[in-house]
Amino acid sequence: MAYRLPFAGLIRRVKYEFGATRVWRHIYSKSSPTNVIAQPGIGKNELVREIFRLKSPKRSVIALLQNRFEQDHKLSVSELRRISRQLLNSKRYEHALEILTWMETRDGVRMSPADCAVKLELIIKVYGLREGEEYFMRLAGSASKKAACFPLLHGYVKERDTEKAEALMVKLSGMGLIVTTHPFNEMMKLYMATSQCEKVPLVIQQMKRNNVPRNVLSYNLWMSACGEVSEVASAEMVYKEMVSDNNVQVGWSSLSTLANVYINAGLADKATLVLKNAENKLSTCNRLGYFFLITMYASLNNKEGVLRLWEGSKAVGGRITCANYMCVMSCLVKLGDLVEAERIFMEWESSCRNYDIRVSNVLLGAYMRNGMTERAESLHLHTLERGGCPNYKTWEILMEGWVKSQNMDKAINAMKKGFAMLKHCDWRPSHGILMAVAEYLEKHGNFEDANWYIGFIHRFGLASLPLYKSLLRMHLHAKRPAFDILKMMEKDKIEMDNETSALVLASNV
Repeated sequence: MAYRLPFAGLIRRVKYEFGATRVWRHIYSKSSPTNVIAQPGIGKNELVREIFRLKSPKRSVIALLQNRFEQDHKLSVSELRRISRQLLNSKRYEHALEILTWMETRDGVRMSPADCAVKLELIIKVYGLREGEEYFMRLAGSASKKAACFPLLHGYVKERDTEKAEALMVKLSGMGLIVTTHPFNEMMKLYMATSQCEKVPLVIQQMKRNNVPRNVLSYNLWMSACGEVSEVASAEMVYKEMVSDNNVQVGWSSLSTLANVYINAGLADKATLVLKNAENKLSTCNRLGYFFLITMYASLNNKEGVLRLWEGSKAVGGRITCANYMCVMSCLVKLGDLVEAERIFMEWESSCRNYDIRVSNVLLGAYMRNGMTERAESLHLHTLERGGCPNYKTWEILMEGWVKSQNMDKAINAMKKGFAMLKHCDWRPSHGILMAVAEYLEKHGNFEDANWYIGFIHRFGLASLPLYKSLLRMHLHAKRPAFDILKMMEKDKIEMDNETSALVLASNV
């Protein structure tokens, strides 16, 4: 029997990314054809090592597989599936797709529905949704199409294509496939991520009509949606319904979700009470919940709660990670307790195996934001002595701090070191920092440095009209023609205003 869905009438733009890979993990545990493509010969581990040595996606695995096949080596379908899965988990999507495609072309090999689903997921990752849709339309068997529907839905949600995501949900309903919680949860996540929280209760209503059970995530999303539309009473009703649902167990995540609703509504006392109850639900073998609650206590300006949870997390087995240290230090910095943050930093330093510069960056940023430039510089030198490797964030912190304190020579030096990393990361300096350096160079008449500076910024697409104006004024003062600047402005598609036109005219006379 097909399920009626509200999605057909809810056509909006949405966003949420979720992991489609895990949906298919259980499928591969079922029996599937294990055809042998060739005869025994090469060890499985050796083949895997050879494939994983092909680091670049441009280096094809096809030639390697074909060579092994022609040499009469054994390559079972189950082994190829396993290798493809390993590559997928390692984000080697191109190579994983190549293996499935090669496997599909072998005589006597029948692609299972799960194979088709994973291949569709990989096609979307490598080539995009359009190619994924084309592959989906070419699938012949109904079982394969059913299996491939879920990664296709994942693709639509990731690309914020609400219309297609909702249309596919209707199609899945017609095929009798949405009998589990997962698709509904994903639609709720999607609506929340696109500020369409009012649609979440409609999804819950549909789940109830179709007797689809809610799980912990369903209730958490529902509570969060109520909080987003300022319906605290509704969130409390959802929590009560969850408590009475024998199919779910209320844990720290649900209590922290309710606490977050209270925090956003300004109900600090209620939030604190709920968080204390959440502490009793924390796991004794996993620290994740501790640090969720630590950040929430920090948002309530509750330093006692932060430190209590931090000390409690130490009782959990396993090594405390750098991310854990960064979390608690950031919270203490937010609360204004630099002394305690420094104590925890020294605690980390005394036990760290590899010096992770991100941990020291937390303190470095706090020092610079508070005008403590000498302490920041001392810490920076200390991290270098300890073997720390500055990243772009290190140079950004130093650059912004020295600009703020008007120590421009040091700021420019940090800027140059940060710029050296632009090719290898997505970081870009702020417009305010770029202008501060340009104004300094203009004020001191550093013509050659200014030319290099603007040219470098231009190559990375960071130039702006105010920056070009600064350089034009310097050209005018130095009585130099500005033809090169005009070329850069044209390439950057910068439109000139009256002041810029006058500067250009005066410079090129």
